[in-house]
Amino acid sequence: MAPSQAVIEAIAAHEGIDVTDVEPPAYEPLYAVVNPEALDRLFQPAAGSTTARVVLEYEGYEITVCSDGRVDVNDRSVADGSIEFSLED
Repeated sequence: MAPSQAVIEAIAAHEGIDVTDVEPPAYEPLYAVVNPEALDRLFQPAAGSTTARVVLEYEGYEITVCSDGRVDVNDRSVADGSIEFSLED
């Protein structure tokens, strides 16, 4: 699964809603905070082993996308409001 899609799915899982509900006008478009195509390209498999991590803020969450396939969602308004989501299909 593409990292940009995994971010949307992680938000939906965190909020307990269907992934199709994470869209305007209720939610800001992801491209307003990060270029989804660039994010996806950054995590494309490449020759050699690389480690990457991108942290961004989206809809009041701190989102961490990791090269090992994890997407962590940390609710900035709650002390322990985190969820882990995997990029694997």
